[in-house]
Amino acid sequence: MNAPRTPREHFVPADEFQLYAREIGQGQPVVVLHGGPDFDHHYLLPDLDRLSDSIRLIYYDQRGRGGSAQGVEPQDVTIESEMEDLESLRQYFGLEKAALLGHSWGGLLAAQYAVRHPERVSHLVLMNSAPVSHNDYLLFRQELPGKRAPGEVEQMKALSSTERYAHGDLENDAEIYRIHFRGTLRRPEQLEQVVRSLRLGATPEGVVNARAIEDRLYEQTWLLDDYDLLPQLAQLRIPALVIHSANDLVPYECAAHIAGAIPGARLLELEECGHFSYLECPDAVRRAIVELLA
Repeated sequence: MNAPRTPREHFVPADEFQLYAREIGQGQPVVVLHGGPDFDHHYLLPDLDRLSDSIRLIYYDQRGRGGSAQGVEPQDVTIESEMEDLESLRQYFGLEKAALLGHSWGGLLAAQYAVRHPERVSHLVLMNSAPVSHNDYLLFRQELPGKRAPGEVEQMKALSSTERYAHGDLENDAEIYRIHFRGTLRRPEQLEQVVRSLRLGATPEGVVNARAIEDRLYEQTWLLDDYDLLPQLAQLRIPALVIHSANDLVPYECAAHIAGAIPGARLLELEECGHFSYLECPDAVRRAIVELLA
């Protein structure tokens, strides 16, 4: 396997703002949508870059987060602006069609864009995707406490009720996510890698703004009683791969509902793996994505 190529940075105009994008590799263009939605793309690195020996990866930070945060207030971000930004990115890179790879929350965004613009999407990869309906979100919230070790729910509540949390203290934030992801990342060194990279270069003010953006996006998607992308996904005719892991935070049923909705979609189930499958099961993830694109 060739070593990953040197990344190229871009600043993509989007309304009166700019989106930070990072491009690496050559070949089939794949736009990468990060999770959170209060994170940026850094937590996917360097592990997802292993695909760059055969794929042109285009990462970007969603509006108001990471390198795309300059001048953005929480009220400037909506699910509509997220779709418009993705379209701005597609046009900027001159892509008639692009494959979309969405991880976690990014899976919901990728699915949302695909049902709006199916003619502009060549392939769809939903990796450890967030739920794409209100009902599956409720299922996710219902099952999540059962995946915590004894006392962890109380620890997270205590950390989230402090002044340090309210002001975006980075160490407090890291400890919350260390607990949040401990059950899905069994290897301590991988847990620390993810936690360190979630807020790489962040400021307390940026953390507070990103949380407010997250709340706004939840209000416009999951928290709506009638939010449901599944019927629209059934209209797609796009090659699709849905990746789910045995130790994922998101219930298997959520992934199965997505794969069952998209005609011809492949559901890949990974054992000994959690929510960050690109990190924990890199070879299996790479094979499946390359096979889909081929």
